[in-house]
Amino acid sequence: MTARKTTARKQKTENEDKKAMHLAETTDISPKQAKDLMREHGKDSAEVEKEARNFKAEG
Repeated sequence: MTARKTTARKQKTENEDKKAMHLAETTDISPKQAKDLMREHGKDSAEVEKEARNFKAEG
């Protein structure tokens, strides 16, 4: 793997971590739950946030 691919992958992971932390903070779910919801529902942030709020309401 080249250094460029490694750097791109690291940046992608860091970006996903930031999004998960933001989702966790705004919806009061754990960062792990946020990451799981993001993987399950893809890049549609409105859909992910809606599911996070539903998840919290059910719990």
